Amino acid sequence: MTPSRDRLPAMTRDFLSIDDLFSEELLHLIDLASRVKADKASAAQALSGCSVAMIFEKPSTRTRVSFEVGIAEAGGTPIVLSAADMQLGRGETVEDTGRVLSRYVDAIVLRTFEQEKLELLAEAGDAVVINALSDYEHPCQILADLLTITEHKGGLEGLTLTYLGDGNNVTHSLLLGCAKVGMNVVAATPPGYEPIPQVVERAREIAAERGSSVTVTNDPLEGATGADVLYTDVWASMGQEAEAEARKLVFPAFILDERVIAAANPDVLVMHCLPAHRGEEISAGAIDGPNSVVFDQAENRLHSQKALLIWALDKE
Repeated sequence: MTPSRDRLPAMTRDFLSIDDLFSEELLHLIDLASRVKADKASAAQALSGCSVAMIFEKPSTRTRVSFEVGIAEAGGTPIVLSAADMQLGRGETVEDTGRVLSRYVDAIVLRTFEQEKLELLAEAGDAVVINALSDYEHPCQILADLLTITEHKGGLEGLTLTYLGDGNNVTHSLLLGCAKVGMNVVAATPPGYEPIPQVVERAREIAAERGSSVTVTNDPLEGATGADVLYTDVWASMGQEAEAEARKLVFPAFILDERVIAAANPDVLVMHCLPAHRGEEISAGAIDGPNSVVFDQAENRLHSQKALLIWALDKE
């Protein structure tokens, strides 16, 4: 089974990858999130009568709180679960879990390690399945990122976003998402830590259709030159703790700091999906400085995910 599915049929509403959306759908979701944010009351009953199971196999702060609050604010019922709360922790299959939960809830939000688990869950049950993070992608984060960029730049098409650091799940979703909205995207990583080739290839296919570009480089300053957005993430993601010390020897040149900001455009936005380690992947001056929109990003997880569920459950 491949890590991401081909483009979904028109009426399918699972959200396992940014590539599950047509460009027009992605732009519509950003617009819907903006409207929901501007008028909280407009969505107050959008999910009335809907129950959403939230399963967390990884620790979570922003994802859990933003989804739980968003579901409640839209009139739905959030049900928060961990693997330890469920028979998944005692050997029940993902498929059986999906079939059963589909009898109880309208949607399942899953934060997990393996993308394949999301695929199996979506195939087995009838409930809408939302990828709240896997080792392959973090598509909900990129919805919030694109909303944030739109708010501060007035649009997306033609802008250049440069990502610095590990070619991880966030990088994958950024490559695909930026390409779909007509942004140029640069991934600057140490040698051997590039995003996986199949994602780069797919992002370049999308970019060719949208008139934008996808670049992978091992030179952080070259990548940052002329950027409208600078973005970073932790050097060692959850599950990579054993590699953390080794990565600290490889990644220092890729810190998002004042030196990198100076290479970008003067009004560059500084972004980080959090949690941040000041002094490692980002300097305190960058995350707390005038160019930072990091905490706008964090807030926008709430609004973009609320919009996503309203759209996915066909409650607009």
